Amino acid sequence: MKPMKTLFAAALAGGLAISSFAAQAQNTIKVGVLHSLSGTMAISETTLKDVMLMLIEEQNKKGGVLGKKLEAVVVDPASNWPLFAEKARELLTKDKVAATFGCWTSVSRKSVLPVFEELNGVLFYPVQYEGEESSKNIFYTGAAPNQQAIPAVDYLMENEKVQRWVLAGTDYVYPRTTNKILEAYLKAKGVKSEDIMINYTPFGHSDWQTIVSDVKKFGSTGKKTAVVSTINGDANVPFYKELGNQGIKATDIPVVAFSVGEEELAGIDTKPLVGHLAAWNYFQSVENADNKAFIEKWKTYTKNPKRVTNDPMEAHVIGFNMWVKAVEKAGTTDPSAVIDALVGVSVPNLTGGYSTMMPNHHITKPVLIGEIKADGQFSIVSQTAGLVVGDEWSDFLEGSKDLISDWRAPMSCGNFNVKTGKCGGAGK
Repeated sequence: MKPMKTLFAAALAGGLAISSFAAQAQNTIKVGVLHSLSGTMAISETTLKDVMLMLIEEQNKKGGVLGKKLEAVVVDPASNWPLFAEKARELLTKDKVAATFGCWTSVSRKSVLPVFEELNGVLFYPVQYEGEESSKNIFYTGAAPNQQAIPAVDYLMENEKVQRWVLAGTDYVYPRTTNKILEAYLKAKGVKSEDIMINYTPFGHSDWQTIVSDVKKFGSTGKKTAVVSTINGDANVPFYKELGNQGIKATDIPVVAFSVGEEELAGIDTKPLVGHLAAWNYFQSVENADNKAFIEKWKTYTKNPKRVTNDPMEAHVIGFNMWVKAVEKAGTTDPSAVIDALVGVSVPNLTGGYSTMMPNHHITKPVLIGEIKADGQFSIVSQTAGLVVGDEWSDFLEGSKDLISDWRAPMSCGNFNVKTGKCGGAGK
């Protein structure tokens, strides 16, 4: 009898363990983290995975959400754009995540967009992008062009008296669309075609000698010249190195970058780059109590006093806190209820104010211009007086300037044409 009792006890214990695990799983809310941890974009995206894990851990210490613990489901799309869509589908169908935080490049976001729309998922996208999009299922916590690119050009015109423009980017949708907007904007400001040079290079491009030489020549006509850089990922390292090699200083041809922050500068010698610029909505050097506390938490979490913070990290902080607030407001993680609840939610940002989710699924943000310092940090040289509302459709492109987005009922449209009074269709 004893062996039978033992077997029965073991089976009972096993059954209890299984039911306990099932109960635990039911008490867990899964959160997807969709960032490249390998490949050309790992230099930028790995930090975003790390900050998401920190935010989830912090929220769990506060009791989780709706009384349930959050569980991060981390996947690596490996800078492979079609793989982003595959991983997104897995997160939604297999892992049943309540929300996903991820993507960096616009081509990765474009890859996953139809998946999130088809399966009614929720994606928080934390990086500056080219606009010309508004999806019911995506919340854009990074900057639209009017929250970064346009103010950067205005700054260079007004403060540096720039007359000639090099628009240099990585060859994919974000740089091409942003530069299309900037070219139209510059021409509207009276800049001639011959004073605009446009150049694209592949992801991971490493041989910059000829291109930088061409930039130097373009800037030698006597007119003040600047480079507006939409170069992404690890290609920035050899690009800035070559600027230094050819003696291009910020006083000669300033570069303003939209994809270079503290994380990218941490890997290179910044001394030759002092004075070059970046336009973001947050810098680590912002001075206020909230930002100071966040930086300390980050360094403690990573156990590395040299780890830096940056703008897309702040966008994830804002997006994550908005999601938590919307779930609590809706009383459920059901995507449709959360999508409706998110509009109008306001949470503190790290620059000393509050950011609000607008009906077009973009947020309000301040715009900051920073100068690179020798230590790899930024000295803030310009900041908007207030918050700027993200404009999903450019005012400077034909076919876009008459469009607005409002995902609230009864409009519930991503591209409503104010002239025709018609909606062009969801997700456009």
